[in-house]
Amino acid sequence: MKKPNGGIRILKKYYNNELLKLKAFFDNELDFYQYYRSGSTYLDYKYFLRGKFDIKLALDTYYFETDTSFATSHDFKVATILANDLIELYLENQLLMLDNKETSDKTQRKPNVKMTWTASKVTLIELMYALHTDGVFNNGAADLKEIAEYFEYIFEIDLGQYRRRFLEIKARKSDRTSFIMALNKKLLNRLDNSDEVI
Repeated sequence: MKKPNGGIRILKKYYNNELLKLKAFFDNELDFYQYYRSGSTYLDYKYFLRGKFDIKLALDTYYFETDTSFATSHDFKVATILANDLIELYLENQLLMLDNKETSDKTQRKPNVKMTWTASKVTLIELMYALHTDGVFNNGAADLKEIAEYFEYIFEIDLGQYRRRFLEIKARKSDRTSFIMALNKKLLNRLDNSDEVI
């Protein structure tokens, strides 16, 4: 929510600052962090039993505002460590994406012509679902929403309620994959009758 608008340099600075904040948290909680990460259990009776807090331990002020019949003195710290791990992974991913974008902007040759999808939207949705089903993007890790957004971006098209369109495709009485079948037929015909070398 607080991510600034700006170029790659500004975003990199923002993400690196956020990583420094996470590091500051780990530095401040180093003793407990090492205890938790090492898999130790010898202080669990103090950290993770309800109503058994030890005032000599470094307790966060929030603990005195929580429901002690539910929370323990250090469960929030564990939750924060787990959350910070995920945030750190996200931030490093964003930085990697910015690095890749920076590299591709410098090296990738942009096409001279813009491609416009001139067939119907439903054919693109049929193709999109087929490609998603086969897991051809990001080793199968890309979800349908990401693929739809990508197609909308590269073809400058609004796919609208593509999930509803998929239900309509599914409800077809015959030739449910008519576009893909037509593609297959036309390509086979080209292969059989073409003298093209390339």
